[in-house]
Formats: sequence, C-alpha cells, structure tokens
Amino acid sequence: MFRDFFRDYRLLLRNVPSTNVTLFVLSVVLMNLLANKELVSLPYLALDCGITLSWVSFLCMDMITKRFGAKASIKISVFALACNLAVVALLWLVSLAPGHWGAYYSSGLAPVDAGLNATFGGSWYVVLGSSISMLLSSVTNSLLNQFIGSKFVKDNFGTFAARSYTSTLVGQLVDNLTFAIIVSHTFFGWTWIQVLGCSVTGALVELLCEVVLSPIGFRVVRQWERDGVGQAYLDAQGEKNAASAAVVDAAVAREA
Repeated sequence: MFRDFFRDYRLLLRNVPSTNVTLFVLSVVLMNLLANKELVSLPYLALDCGITLSWVSFLCMDMITKRFGAKASIKISVFALACNLAVVALLWLVSLAPGHWGAYYSSGLAPVDAGLNATFGGSWYVVLGSSISMLLSSVTNSLLNQFIGSKFVKDNFGTFAARSYTSTLVGQLVDNLTFAIIVSHTFFGWTWIQVLGCSVTGALVELLCEVVLSPIGFRVVRQWERDGVGQAYLDAQGEKNAASAAVVDAAVAREA
C-alpha cells in the first residue's frame, strides 16, 4: 500500500512541470517569511506582506487541478508544505547558532540580532497556523475547482476562469480565516473585525492578482495539453481507476 502510494507520488513529481512546482514551493516558503512584516495596520484592517505572494500558490494549484486533477494538486500542496517545514526547521537551527547577523555590524545593537533570530527562527504557533490553514485551503480550492469544472461542457478560458476564480476566493477565505483565528486573534490580539476584514480584503486582493495573471496560467496549461505533458501520470491514473471499477463490478456480480 505504502509502496504504491510513494510510487504514485514519484510519478506525479516527475510529470508535473518543475517550473510550476518550484514556483509553488518558493511562494509558500517566502510568503510565510514575508508574513512577519506588516503591510497595513488599521483599527478595522490588518494585512501582512505575505499577501504579495499567496496568490501564486493558488494559481499553481488551479493549473495543476486543470491538467492533473484535484488529488494531484493536493499532493503537490502537501509536498510544498513539507518543503516549507524543512526550511522552517533549518532557519530555526540557524537562529540558534552563535555569531552576529550582517545587520548587527551596521548598527552595533544586540537587539538587531535578537530581532532577526526571532523573525527567522519563527514561533511554533505561526508554523502551526500556517500549516493548518494551507492544508485546509489547498483541499478546499482543489476539490471545489474540480467540482465546478465538471459542471461545464466547454473547455475554454471562460470555464477556467469560472472554476479558478470561485475556488480561489473560497480557498483564500479559508486560508486567511484559519490563520487569522489561530494566530492573529489568539496570539496577536486582533479583534474579530480585524480578523474578518483581513480575511475578506486579503482574499479579494489575492483574487484580483489571479484575475490579472490567469490568462497566462491558462495558456501554459493549454501548452501542457498540446505537448502531452504529464500523460504518463494521467494514463497510470486511468488504469488504476479502471482496475478499481473492475473490482467493484466483480463484487456486484458475485452478490447478484
């Protein structure tokens, strides 16, 4: 069972274009680092700089779902999450190392080292909140994207836009709300108005970014389809589904 699971995972990673996976992983890692810096801080609205990259991961998910399906998109999301946790662990270890950061030598202030160590070392609740929010939002986005896509007959940009924009908006709301409730409200003292304002506004801004760049994403997926990118994985999934259907049919026949 586990052997088949990892064999399928390896096949998926070999078939999904490396550029997409790389952008996905980088966006996840960097947006969690950028989330340490405030972008907007008002009584009724709070945004962090992670918003500048969070839409990239959703566009990558939408592209993967369009070509490979929701299950593949979720698996790549889990891979990106694992990479992020590995980077977090590395940065935490580096923050424990003796010595000064480069910024210390220009200021001569010990608090500079402490601040950078705290920023790069991270906090357990931030890692927990970002991991849970990413996992929930990726599952929501991928499944909803595939469900909406299955309701359309035409396979054009309009269909891609409908499924991507809707799933991204809902997925971003899940992501932002989950993180804001677990981390910002519980540990940073955000009010519920700030939690809701940040979640909704952030989702709308991220959706706008995807709207602007989704035509590029659609053209890339179309090129994948024309070039037969990932066909080995799709064929393997088709054979697996056919085998499962045959087992079910045989069981029904025996009962009859």
